[in-house]
Amino acid sequence: MKSLQNYINGSFVDAAGSETIDVVSPATGEVVAVSPVSTDLDVDAAFGAARTAFATWKRTTPSQRQAMLLKIADAMEANAEELVEAQHRNTGQPREAIRVEEVITGADHLRFFAGAARVLEGKSAGEYLDGHTSWVRREPIGVVAQVTPWNYPLMMAIWKIAPALAAGNTVVLKPSDTTPESTLVLARLTQGILPEGVLNVVLGNASTGQLMTEHPVPGLVSITGSVRAGMAVAASAAKHLHRAHLELGGKAPAIVFADADIAATAEGVAGAGYFNAGQDCTAVTRVLVHESIHDEFVAELVKAAEATKTGDAEDPDAYYGPLNNASHFEKVSTVIDSLPAHAKVVTGGHRVGDTGFYYAPTVITGVNQIDACVQEETFGPVLTVQTFSTEEQAIEMANDVPYALASSVWTSDHGTALRVSRDLDFGAVWINTHILLAAEMPHGGFKMSGYGKDLSSYGLEDYTRIKHVMSAL
Repeated sequence: MKSLQNYINGSFVDAAGSETIDVVSPATGEVVAVSPVSTDLDVDAAFGAARTAFATWKRTTPSQRQAMLLKIADAMEANAEELVEAQHRNTGQPREAIRVEEVITGADHLRFFAGAARVLEGKSAGEYLDGHTSWVRREPIGVVAQVTPWNYPLMMAIWKIAPALAAGNTVVLKPSDTTPESTLVLARLTQGILPEGVLNVVLGNASTGQLMTEHPVPGLVSITGSVRAGMAVAASAAKHLHRAHLELGGKAPAIVFADADIAATAEGVAGAGYFNAGQDCTAVTRVLVHESIHDEFVAELVKAAEATKTGDAEDPDAYYGPLNNASHFEKVSTVIDSLPAHAKVVTGGHRVGDTGFYYAPTVITGVNQIDACVQEETFGPVLTVQTFSTEEQAIEMANDVPYALASSVWTSDHGTALRVSRDLDFGAVWINTHILLAAEMPHGGFKMSGYGKDLSSYGLEDYTRIKHVMSAL
């Protein structure tokens, strides 16, 4: 069992306070590490280091920042096994999923932002007022406070750190209290690459996060997490008029039209709904299927669900691991236990095994639009199925939730795909696929799913500010 430390000003240091948190493996229920609850003294030290480092870091050229980010990506790949094991201890995810989806893909995303750092540009200089020349500077914001979630700990850290550093900012980041270890390994890999104080990692719980978001130093506060957490961060940031960057919850619909390939669509929907135990803001959670193919589609979906296995990472057939923690397991279980009488659990809806927080792939039919399981985020391996009769009704049902992060359309008709993708009120729309992302494309939602973009040049721009400079001729 490890005693974890903060990473401040280029070194691992003990927290100032004595309060700690047990880090528990969701695969076994055993304590695997002890993490400190950082206090105001720790947060002050981290922001002080980041502010001092910013004075010189902001003067680095894009090519210099690119070189360092590329070195970090190389270090990730060279130390892949250590990163995988650190994260597996905290999440129970299958090791190959961590290796492919977070280490290899994370290194690729670092390399994308390393390149994107060199292509930021503004409008051409010009004479917009007689006798004067104007131009636009795109500058780093300064010190950035960041909070990451537990569902993809390493990947979410990279999504935060990479664009912030590429744009010339310095960072104070708090990982989730249940999954801190892979982020700490990543921080250690930056030693000797990044100057001291450019990246700082502070451990703790929600109280530590509040200290960070209410601190006067950061110019931007960025969080990936629940709507409740995002609203708290936005309120805290408002005290100092900090900018906020919020990637929050989702309730993604998959609209399945009568002309879709039923077997292939059911397999695709199940894969995108149960990936990472459904602990993904973009995961399919609501299936809207045309009434004429409902029974056939549900039969295929149940077949796909029952062919999807959850289990220990040592099992090569396990598609996904456990839910992340006891509290979340209880939440998902409560969703199923609280279903209205008209809802029917067709398959799943129960715990798997006697140890760990494993939950069976679940399909629920007979639900109504107003039901809590349709309107509220479950964040587990649970799919609800509803029917629609017209395209307009499908769009109305899909949009009729508080969230607006991701969605998909399944059809063989090009016109249907274009019309529906236009009218869906979500930050991402997939056609005949779901959940895939590319570093070059933006990720982020509308409504209660938050605002701001991760990935892409749009994500990089979110970590900059715009300055107008005018000179008399």
